[in-house]
Amino acid sequence: MRVVVAGSSGLIGTSLVAGLRQADHEVVRLVRRVPAAPDERGWDPDTGSLDADALDGADAVVNLSGPGIGDKRWTPERKRHLVQARVRATEVLSEAVAKAGVPVLANASAVGYYGDTGSQPVTETSAPGTDFLADLCQRWEAATTAAADAGARVALLRTGLVIAPSGGLLGQLRPLFKLMLGGRLGSGRQYMPWISLDDEIAAIRFVLENPAISGPVNLTGPAPVTNAVFTRALGEALGRPAPWIVPGFAMRAALGELADSALTGQRALPTVLEANGFSFQHPTIDAALAAATGR
Repeated sequence: MRVVVAGSSGLIGTSLVAGLRQADHEVVRLVRRVPAAPDERGWDPDTGSLDADALDGADAVVNLSGPGIGDKRWTPERKRHLVQARVRATEVLSEAVAKAGVPVLANASAVGYYGDTGSQPVTETSAPGTDFLADLCQRWEAATTAAADAGARVALLRTGLVIAPSGGLLGQLRPLFKLMLGGRLGSGRQYMPWISLDDEIAAIRFVLENPAISGPVNLTGPAPVTNAVFTRALGEALGRPAPWIVPGFAMRAALGELADSALTGQRALPTVLEANGFSFQHPTIDAALAAATGR
């Protein structure tokens, strides 16, 4: 296939481009600067501009564009930016997909769609939550309407916490654990819907290549674990004990509302992937952490 990827420079995007090319797909990368390589096309979501030939011959568009959710404290201005950046970029690409007649749009979303679900398992048919992240995800997904109305197969990629050798969740936690400062967050009972980077990339490819899949798709491992279990497993994978407890009130004092995203969670299950025959390379948190830490 000829696949156009927005957000190709991030953790997932970089690996996705490499994975698609390894599978003999042709990749066109959308960049927000002057294109400098034959596989690049320019776009600017803020102005709605897109190179005229960006989607020529495209069989699918993958939209991973958007600023990091946890990169900064959630001030009112930051929250507006997080929503507007994702919604605007998705609207631009969705309308372009509709105009160009591209048959597939795979659009990033997140398991934050479900809100805090406690220990209750959630699948792609579960109701949305009511907190900030849930509202963001609902608006994000709704911005794909133009493509769906034009007849494109739209897949909503509700991704969990990606376990990668560098960057992502482990990139934030590894330094703390190596300094013996690792520990569970709050009660530790909140679920962490993780997925290995290898399985994340394989799952996106699986969705692109499988015409039976549309609508929401949970990109999570088949066995979500609590924060306490994850913390213990990461400590073992890194050869570092993790005895500490970070109280919820301390996290809220330091991070504000952003702390709630770490103190709550979703026991999200990859029902659609499994129903369509997807096989996980790393089906357990221990396997995912072993691959990411080289142990």
